[in-house]
Amino acid sequence: MTRAAAARQEGRPVSRSSLRTGVLAALLGLLLPLLGTLPAHAADAYRYWGYYHLSGSTWSFATTGPAATTPADGTVEGFRYAVSDMSTPRNPRAIMTFAQVCGSTPAAAGRKRVGVVVDFGRGADAARPETQVPAPYATCVTVDPAATAVQVLGAAAQPRVEKSMVCGIDGYPASGCSDVVKDMTAAARAADEPATIAVRDRSASASGSATGGSSAPSSSSGTSSSSTTTYVVSGVVVLAALAAAAFAMSRRRRADER
Repeated sequence: MTRAAAARQEGRPVSRSSLRTGVLAALLGLLLPLLGTLPAHAADAYRYWGYYHLSGSTWSFATTGPAATTPADGTVEGFRYAVSDMSTPRNPRAIMTFAQVCGSTPAAAGRKRVGVVVDFGRGADAARPETQVPAPYATCVTVDPAATAVQVLGAAAQPRVEKSMVCGIDGYPASGCSDVVKDMTAAARAADEPATIAVRDRSASASGSATGGSSAPSSSSGTSSSSTTTYVVSGVVVLAALAAAAFAMSRRRRADER
């Protein structure tokens, strides 16, 4: 029983701080069961194209999506297709420096050079075991300084973009976007082996190493996973706001009691 309820039962006046605390407790009581009804696949693995930056000699997972990122001149961007439950990083399987990727591409006035590494992953990452996985490659593009990572990728390859998400590159995969994987196979969980990534001319890269690629946005087939992510993030934000409100009320109550 809250203090506000106890005060009402005893006929005592209810303080404003007790009333606030009671309202907060009621809101938490409504929200927590709601979060408990999240779809079961909220913690499952996903099959998706990950986006990475090369920092020195290390790949780091991008904290913003490629549509909201503007790579700087002299950088290397990586895209890797894989199955991941977020417990094991699935970076591009080779370190490709800017000198390796763009060393033979001359600088141009008013343009920027960006290296692009595309790793289609392993057979174990494919939706079907019999899938022929394209070979990974790296290429250098010269683009407008304001070009985003999606536009950089579009100059290097043929991306399929849905709702600002990279869902396919050079036609791989032909459909689907961040699909839920209920049961990861042992092969999919296994550690990556290093791969050889060849540097090739941009024109060869943009022609596509698989069939049917398109950079035009289309209807998303990743709606379920996207809505789940939104649901989880919204719940976390609300909980954080409630926790902050509770802390503020607690401090105010202690100040009133002095």
